[in-house]
Amino acid sequence: MKTFSLPAALLLGTTTLAVQAQSTPDTLLVTATRTAQTADQALASVTVIDREEIERKQAQTVTELLQQTPGVTVINNGGRGKATSISLRGTSSKQVLVLVDGIKVGSATLGSTSFEHLAIDQIERIEVVRGPRSSLYGSEAIGGVVQIFTRKGTQGFKPRFSVGAGSDDAREVTLGASGGNDDGWYNLDISDFTTDGFNAKAPGAYGYNADDDGYDNRSYALSGGYRFSDRIEAQLNWSQNRGDNEYDGGAAFDDYSTQARLQTLGAALNLKPTDNWHLNLTAGQSQDKATEYGDGVYQSHIETQRNVAGLQSEHFFAHSQLTWGVDYQQDEVTSSKAYALNERDNVGVFGLYQLFLGQHDLAFSLRRDDNEQFGVETTGSVAWGVELPRDLRLTASYGTAFNAPTFNDLYWPGSGNPDLQPEESDSWELGLSGDHAGVQWSANLYQNDVENLIAWAPNSSGNWIPMNVNEARVRGLELVAATRLANWDLSTSLDLMDPKDRDTDELLNRRARKVFNLSADRDFGAYAVGGNVQAVGKRNDGSERLSGYTTVDLRGSYALGNDWSLRAKIENLLDEDYQTAKDYNQPDRTYWLSLHYAP
Repeated sequence: MKTFSLPAALLLGTTTLAVQAQSTPDTLLVTATRTAQTADQALASVTVIDREEIERKQAQTVTELLQQTPGVTVINNGGRGKATSISLRGTSSKQVLVLVDGIKVGSATLGSTSFEHLAIDQIERIEVVRGPRSSLYGSEAIGGVVQIFTRKGTQGFKPRFSVGAGSDDAREVTLGASGGNDDGWYNLDISDFTTDGFNAKAPGAYGYNADDDGYDNRSYALSGGYRFSDRIEAQLNWSQNRGDNEYDGGAAFDDYSTQARLQTLGAALNLKPTDNWHLNLTAGQSQDKATEYGDGVYQSHIETQRNVAGLQSEHFFAHSQLTWGVDYQQDEVTSSKAYALNERDNVGVFGLYQLFLGQHDLAFSLRRDDNEQFGVETTGSVAWGVELPRDLRLTASYGTAFNAPTFNDLYWPGSGNPDLQPEESDSWELGLSGDHAGVQWSANLYQNDVENLIAWAPNSSGNWIPMNVNEARVRGLELVAATRLANWDLSTSLDLMDPKDRDTDELLNRRARKVFNLSADRDFGAYAVGGNVQAVGKRNDGSERLSGYTTVDLRGSYALGNDWSLRAKIENLLDEDYQTAKDYNQPDRTYWLSLHYAP
């Protein structure tokens, strides 16, 4: 297998600069502070992936985009539609908060989000904030926050359509329409994807079955908004993603399958009582449901539902801004398994004070969460940024965060531990950025110490149950650079990370110490071409050491007119044989051809 050394040496030999390549200084974002700001105002390491970039990269999945983002590692169990999770700066998938249009999503039993079922055609942009954000959002935001924003309508009527086909007998059709006027807007998306897949398990692995493991996905999204006046605006968002997945699960059945349904419903009312006071009221619900089958016969099901509501008040002063609010969250579990408890509530109160003092920016945040299961958890953060001579900017921050134990950790029949306490972290970060000779760059050095990690261990009776026994320390250097050279748009990143289990001094599972990304695109008028290179270093997965790998993807498009375009891409051009999770295959060289209509 290929190693990491050549791409890493190339990056370090050609540039020691770094930048958030996907985010220009005037890019708007809201996730870092829960309030609108530009990327150059953020006192955090951020990336914004907009719709233009999604189209240019011809991305078919959310994780395809995220895996090229600084700090993100993707773990996939055998191709499209298979179990997929992300690690953000070395933290686990449970320690990454995921929002869709401001609504917290994910499974309250597993503690993670099923990224594999999310439809890319529904998405307008993705904001990734690296570093602790529990002082604003509460549980899960130890590694950071990923927020997905669905599409909105604009002036006029704009229909869209695409059809595509590719390797493994994959086919996809998408339909969409958006529109609006000065007062209101709407958007509708429908998509259908199917593939025969390939054999997800490697020969000799537990549960191996010599057949292709297919996947089907049907997704829908509907949203709308209306401006009643300059001071009152409302919007409503709904999306549903249904995935039918085949997999190799064990010896009991020849064919295992899962029917999954992810659904998000959210409403927001934005008020401006005065020019200097904004008030936001939100309410919503997310559902994560999975039903398991063996040889087509029902085996079990589990569904989690999150009901949320919030009030956020923003106050603007001459050189400062105060934001405060209250969040309510109720988690419910419905399952064929008998959980000891199947519901819990959480109330969070938070405040953020930002100061803008010429060359200096300061931010202080504090939050108190009162959870029905584990009691009170208090988190906070402080951040500082200063403009330096020669177009340099220095930032420094410190924050604490926590992650609540899941329902499976607490109440799984026969092995749950209701005495578990939240995982807790302390994190600091130092960043330097600038814009020189046409290169936007930044470098971020960080350390995250996590205590009370939940892991399986024997209790006083000798039974193995989840317990707060482990500690971890993740140290890292995040380098990213972007420029335009000879009409090519170039971006590159390098993550150097030391993710250690402090009890064993071993690397944390499935975390690579080095990840390199390079992206290049050029527009020739009617034609456009581009490509990505990704190199990932060796990782531990249990007792095994997974080899490093390098993948190369190519893409191209041709405008057939003002409204129609033809697109093609080749993924894993070098036909690299690699795994991101032990015993699970990744796709060989694959092809995709699609036709798009978007006036």
